[in-house]
Amino acid sequence: MRNALTIAGAELRLFLRDRSNLFFVFVFPLMLVLMIGLQFGEGASSGRVAVSGAGSALQTGLVERLEDGDVVVSDPSWDDALALLARGRLDVAVRVDGAAATAYDAGEAVTLEVVRGSSGNAQVVEQQVGVAVDALRSARSRILALEANGVPSDRAEAALAAAEGEVSAPRLEVTSVDRLSQEFEGMGQFEFGASGQLLLFTFLACLGGAATLIQARRLGVVSRMLAGPVTAEELVAGQVLGRWAIALFQGGYLMVATSVLFGVEWGSLPLALLVLLLFSLVAAGAAILLGTLLENEGAAAGAGIGFGLVLAALGGSMFPLELFPDTMRTISRFTPHAWAYEALADVQRRGAGLVEVLPELGVLAAMAALLVALGSWSLRRSLARAM
Repeated sequence: MRNALTIAGAELRLFLRDRSNLFFVFVFPLMLVLMIGLQFGEGASSGRVAVSGAGSALQTGLVERLEDGDVVVSDPSWDDALALLARGRLDVAVRVDGAAATAYDAGEAVTLEVVRGSSGNAQVVEQQVGVAVDALRSARSRILALEANGVPSDRAEAALAAAEGEVSAPRLEVTSVDRLSQEFEGMGQFEFGASGQLLLFTFLACLGGAATLIQARRLGVVSRMLAGPVTAEELVAGQVLGRWAIALFQGGYLMVATSVLFGVEWGSLPLALLVLLLFSLVAAGAAILLGTLLENEGAAAGAGIGFGLVLAALGGSMFPLELFPDTMRTISRFTPHAWAYEALADVQRRGAGLVEVLPELGVLAAMAALLVALGSWSLRRSLARAM
């Protein structure tokens, strides 16, 4: 057992000494968590709108109301706004021309040129623009009504502001929400990105060890180890433990880093670590099996990346499983990522205990046992052929 632990420690040190891993292990996953959180998290903006015009009370009021609704507003020229819209950098472009500004000042109906983009959020943002314009027209009509009855403009605005301050805003209380809303209830801004990248990069980091196993066999390192006081069983155990240690290091680093940098809460830490332990063991078995089935390091590296990305995409690491159609949801059940995703979602969002996540943990344990057994058998077979 001591020899197996020594081999595992050597594999982990080789992984950490590889300078190419510095970016892809320590920096790149955190960049993806940040980007996903900023774009899709609950703290993300409600949309991107360009309001073009020569400057008017209508344009100024529209910009203020949209910004109050957490919409990112810019004021490029109309041609530039359309170009940005075509590139997908805006959700909606609004043109406030002179006729619209004059109609607003006179309290008449306002007609704006609005162009909606193709993003999924564009329709919602367009509705926000319409609501903001209606609110501005309503406020303007009240001021004009007071002015028509002899109240000066400044006194009318002050009186309306005072009246609004005395009126309590309506209170909305949601007592029932749909199933999808319940699925994402309690999710923080960066939690989906953190759990998804945890599973993605833990699996990828481990599969990368398949190439080092092939290289060790090709360079005769494995043969020299077997010529020493190391049995084949100890070598196999060391290789499995080494890949397991690499996966645990990658996953543990991401859990700590996302907690410190982005405030990600992992729920019950012992349960989250148990999910990571089992998922890492699945990855270790897959890495050993891949490293013995292929004979070329380049092919193993490419296959490992491709295989890892496909499994991650099918297992919900890139797009929430809750939004998968039924057929894809069924297919995802064949990936370890989907079961780990479900377990982490239960622990993070719903405060689940050990009993609630036992089915997911049981499937991960079965997958780990199967892949480790297959990988160990394949590695012993390749060692027997080498000797």
